[in-house]
Amino acid sequence: MAGSVQILGTGQLVTLSRRLRAAGGPRLRQNLARRTRRAAEPLHRDLQQAIRTVQLPGSGRSGRGGPSPTTRPLRATLARGIRISVRQGAQPGARVWMDRARLPPDLRNMPWVIENGRVRHPVFGHRRRWATQWARPSGWWSRTVQAGTPRMRAEIERVLRDVRRDLE
Repeated sequence: MAGSVQILGTGQLVTLSRRLRAAGGPRLRQNLARRTRRAAEPLHRDLQQAIRTVQLPGSGRSGRGGPSPTTRPLRATLARGIRISVRQGAQPGARVWMDRARLPPDLRNMPWVIENGRVRHPVFGHRRRWATQWARPSGWWSRTVQAGTPRMRAEIERVLRDVRRDLE
């Protein structure tokens, strides 16, 4: 799984960034950054929704369950780790990524584990007994990125056309 989605350093963005710097218009730069962030927000929301809707069904043994050993909700915790960053300068662009630093230490690899579809863990923390759960659908990150990237690219191109028109 790719750790992030980036639309960076395309020739148009680099050229436009140089022209903005030469024009010295902070209003134009702020406008470009704001609209670039807005272009990435639908993909950000889609990724958060995708992780919140991934199913991790149990093994189906009735009567053997119990309360969760943690109070934090897994999917909501992972959804909060998805971030957007917008850069200007030599490598302008937008990036949607999973910020591992925002996740608890024991869940740092969980987005990639769920992406692969197989979650193996100790049963209620007992290291002698392990369970396997299958994420449905697997590929929550890659499928969502594949579906959302064309829309994000099209919006960035529209923003670039508008800003280029303002510069001329």
